[in-house]
Amino acid sequence: MGRRGAVARPAALSLAARCEAAARPAGHSLRAGLLRLADADRALYGTIAATHTPLLDEPFRRLSQAANYSRIWMVVATGMTVFGGPDGRRAAVRGLAAIAVTSATVNVGVKSLHPRRRPDRTGALVPRTRHVEMPSSTSFPSGHSAAAFAFASAAGRSLPQAGAPLRVLAAAVAYSRVHTGVHFPGDVIAGSIIGAVIGRTVGGQRRSLS
Repeated sequence: MGRRGAVARPAALSLAARCEAAARPAGHSLRAGLLRLADADRALYGTIAATHTPLLDEPFRRLSQAANYSRIWMVVATGMTVFGGPDGRRAAVRGLAAIAVTSATVNVGVKSLHPRRRPDRTGALVPRTRHVEMPSSTSFPSGHSAAAFAFASAAGRSLPQAGAPLRVLAAAVAYSRVHTGVHFPGDVIAGSIIGAVIGRTVGGQRRSLS
């Protein structure tokens, strides 16, 4: 029994060592891939910051500010309620419900999982004509982008003819957060995906939110 145990233990240790060695390249590849994505994200942010766009700076700055606290989506929801008939009212309710769910998910949940610092807007030389107030919250994901796509996705399911214009406006809001220098592109992409998924889910709850 002693010899068998002595043989079994090294064999088990050898198997564990092989498994660890096999896992090491996979973990290294994942970390290397994430680092490359982060580098590309920062590089794209720098490219946008360095691109001279004087005619777009003020419109995107104003749009970004209008999206604070989802004010722009409240205005759109009011218009749907007043002029859209039953479908418009249903779309407004679902859109605002989607924003509420998305805001809780992003601000209470996701942001705490990956506390990414805001971009260095000064170091990147983002023109001052683009500047909006830099939020104190962490950067990933973009709450503005998440709310925008949540509303557009949820409301668009109830009012299909408004779906495309709402998504265009949502995309403009999301981009404005990069243009004004308060988010990296990856932040708004992640926020947009989260918002779209939640928006489609909430928008599909026909009975409870009709």
